[in-house]
Amino acid sequence: MNGQTTNLFLSSLSPANCEFLLSLSTAVELPLHTVLYEEECTPRYAYFLTSGLASVVIPMSNGEAVEVGFIGREGVVGSLHLLGPTSLSTRCVMQLSGAALRIQYRELQKAYASSDEIRDRTLEFVQEQAAMVGQIAGCNRLHSAEQRLIRWLLTAQDRTQTNDLKFTHEYLAEMIATHRTTITRSEEHTSELQSRQYL
Repeated sequence: MNGQTTNLFLSSLSPANCEFLLSLSTAVELPLHTVLYEEECTPRYAYFLTSGLASVVIPMSNGEAVEVGFIGREGVVGSLHLLGPTSLSTRCVMQLSGAALRIQYRELQKAYASSDEIRDRTLEFVQEQAAMVGQIAGCNRLHSAEQRLIRWLLTAQDRTQTNDLKFTHEYLAEMIATHRTTITRSEEHTSELQSRQYL
């Protein structure tokens, strides 16, 4: 694995543990809107993303969903389930199409239980996810919609390592809990600032 095909979680492991997990994994394509796990369910698979972006969302009773985090090639989709038997209220869905190495969840569960290194790296990733949830909560409380949009896009760019982020205004509005017209105004404002910069 190298370059854009690398999953950083796997790369952080010793060669023996990396090869072990790779031997249990299958390369798969993940089209836009692929559901990686549902709420209140133990996942069938976990995923080491190698490209694309997955959103972790909480479905609401009115049919909308609120994003509480996202995962790119830095981590493991399904890692939070490994910590214990509690049912999770989140679901995970691909918001940028990509690819992954897919592993049976029960196989990752066995590896997590038997390997100190795999368990430690998983806990580090889950801790980073928890810190991100806290940052998102603070940002949503204190920052304007434009500031929240900028944070979201910069984080997505960091996770995917690409400038080609093809999100609709409707999707971005849902992710930062605002109206589509707010996203359009923010984009127009950013374009205006960029044009002034080159005058």
